[in-house]
Amino acid sequence: MRNSELKSNIVKRLGDDLSKPLLASEIATELRLQGRLKKHLQKVLHELVRDGDIVVVRRDRYTLGRPADLLTGDLLVFRNGHGMVEDSQKGRDVFISSDMMGTALPGDRVVVRRSGEQGPRSDREYGRVIRVLDRVQRDIVGTLRTTGRFLCVVPMNPSYSKGFYVPDAQGAEEGDRVVVRFQAWANKHVSPEAEIVEVLGPEDKPDVDTLSVIRHHGLRDTFPSDVVREAETVSARMQTPGRREDLRNTFILTIDPKRARDFDDALSLDRDEDGNRVLGVHIADVSHYVRPGSDLDKEAYERGNSVYLPDKVLPMLPEQLSNGVCSLRPNEDRLAFSVFMTLNRSGTVVARRFAKTRIRSCLRLTYEQAMGMLEQGWKPFLGKVEGGGGKILSIAHGQLVALDKLAQQLRKRRFNHHALALDMPECEVVLNEEGRMTGIRSVVNDRSHQLVEECMVLANEAVATELHTLAVAGIDRLHEPPSEERLEEVAAELAAMGLEPGNLNERRNLARFLREVDGDPLEYHVRVAVLKSMKRAVYSADETGHFGLSKKYYAHFTSPIRRYPDLVVHRQLQAVLTGRKRRYSKHDLQPVAAHCSEAEQVAEKAERAAIELKKFRFLAEQLESQSPQTYHAVVVKVLNFGMFVDLPELQISGMVHVSSISDKFVHYSSHEQTLRAEGRIYKVGERLDVYPVKVDFDSRRIDFALAGVPVAAPATQKHRRSRSKPETANSPKPRRKRRKGRR
Repeated sequence: MRNSELKSNIVKRLGDDLSKPLLASEIATELRLQGRLKKHLQKVLHELVRDGDIVVVRRDRYTLGRPADLLTGDLLVFRNGHGMVEDSQKGRDVFISSDMMGTALPGDRVVVRRSGEQGPRSDREYGRVIRVLDRVQRDIVGTLRTTGRFLCVVPMNPSYSKGFYVPDAQGAEEGDRVVVRFQAWANKHVSPEAEIVEVLGPEDKPDVDTLSVIRHHGLRDTFPSDVVREAETVSARMQTPGRREDLRNTFILTIDPKRARDFDDALSLDRDEDGNRVLGVHIADVSHYVRPGSDLDKEAYERGNSVYLPDKVLPMLPEQLSNGVCSLRPNEDRLAFSVFMTLNRSGTVVARRFAKTRIRSCLRLTYEQAMGMLEQGWKPFLGKVEGGGGKILSIAHGQLVALDKLAQQLRKRRFNHHALALDMPECEVVLNEEGRMTGIRSVVNDRSHQLVEECMVLANEAVATELHTLAVAGIDRLHEPPSEERLEEVAAELAAMGLEPGNLNERRNLARFLREVDGDPLEYHVRVAVLKSMKRAVYSADETGHFGLSKKYYAHFTSPIRRYPDLVVHRQLQAVLTGRKRRYSKHDLQPVAAHCSEAEQVAEKAERAAIELKKFRFLAEQLESQSPQTYHAVVVKVLNFGMFVDLPELQISGMVHVSSISDKFVHYSSHEQTLRAEGRIYKVGERLDVYPVKVDFDSRRIDFALAGVPVAAPATQKHRRSRSKPETANSPKPRRKRRKGRR
């Protein structure tokens, strides 16, 4: 009997009588299992429980989960302490309040019993955790604190509602960041137990912030020696390029951020004999150097992608490739995989072609230089662009103008098909030599960025369409439409702010509304709210379609240096060109897509956490130096105890407490969602000037006060701790003076 057949028989038997959960021995008896199958039963039952097909109930008995109102899934915990478990079958999340989590920790795989629609919101399904199946994250980063009698590690991630009791400091001092390994948690009324396995250093050192994020998210910050050895030898493969189209006499240029560490895409634009434009997108041929099954390939797969932290990059591939033979440096021969798209006058792709090529980039421009040349011409940049003489710059300018015209045409066509304008204004953290944040730089999505973006989107679409047309398995970039329920919730939230979003379930209205909020004081908050309502874009070997871009077929092809799915797509397309057997089947690609989606999510969380820590430290140091800066803010929510505000300049949120609004009575109107104090009304959408008064690293909270309002600010929390040795649980208790009136 096969494993799948045994699982099917178990599920069928448990479904015959839902009122009678069975022991493993009873299942073996009823299915007449003997010998190897009987010994194998416990492992199969564990797999069924892990996958959510069945659940364990009282006294190790098994039953079907769904009919018994039980759900198995991963616990997501929010910063407010509440959480949820996704129900993919119903398409509806089950809400878990903080007091219903038992001893579950964020990320644990749990069994939840639904309790029905019982709670303050009738549109939400509620439940409680009845069993923890797997502890997903064993190592947790936190800060060592002491109560005077016991040692406690407060996790960096505020989703953890409790600190961890540790029996010994292992050489750490109070205020040090440490890595703890979970040991046990049997009673939710006491702290979980852990042990310190690594001391990272004082919490006030910027480099410790970065190391803490790396450890907390389980990222790889070094390459194994065998991977490095292989990377040092692969450059020799450039001397054996195979059959390639020679484009070294074609004018090709790269446009990248000023601080880019790798250059993996380049552009060209020509005309065919019919006068049609032929756009060439040339991507570093990483697949020529990274062979399937090699040590390099295995390491790249495990990483899944590069991770870009503010002061450190964790590349998917060693530097010998990412900054070496796979980087399309100007005036150096490089191997590429090229996509040629022929576009007619209206901007429609009428033909596409793919080829392995040899290129020689003529010029490297930054986005700022490309935008400057579009606005001012090439002459002001003579002598200011490396390798750019008058003739080169003149040709580059003509190509940029033509590419810009094409990109704006493509962009207009895309939005005419109701693509969503979800581009968030990017902010780049500015660091000094010590890694401390000194400010923030706004990165404008101007025409130079749009030029590159539209060309890459078109190339990705062309590759995905080709693979699907030929029925070749690939990894698609899947972005499913949001649920009607979530969009209705967002529409209600936006309407409460005084906006008129209309019916967001109609794609046309959603696209229109996102364009119309440009320049609105609530623009940043609106885009964040809509983004949160969207389903996450993932990699998929089964389904197709990108809702946000309004594309039927879409894959990632243009960044194989930093994304493993792109490398897989390169290999599949290469098999098509050579007529060889397909490298991967659809069955092969399903776990690859799932793994890469998970790796991407971890990278995104790590990047956000690292940037947030830099911002928190930036504001905390302003308070320590007693020189807090004033920032423009927008009110996004009003409650009886204060206002939540967004600071678009820093892309951060915080609270303005009523005590900092006025030292007199502040009137709250729940109907109007306003606060009134001393003749002034505070409401959603209002612009204010605020400054920080309290930064709490442990709970990730920032309190602000209104500029120009003479009230006492709350005490600030210093993030530098005393460097005294904390007591352990076995240390002698300090003698304390008794206070009068204290029992």
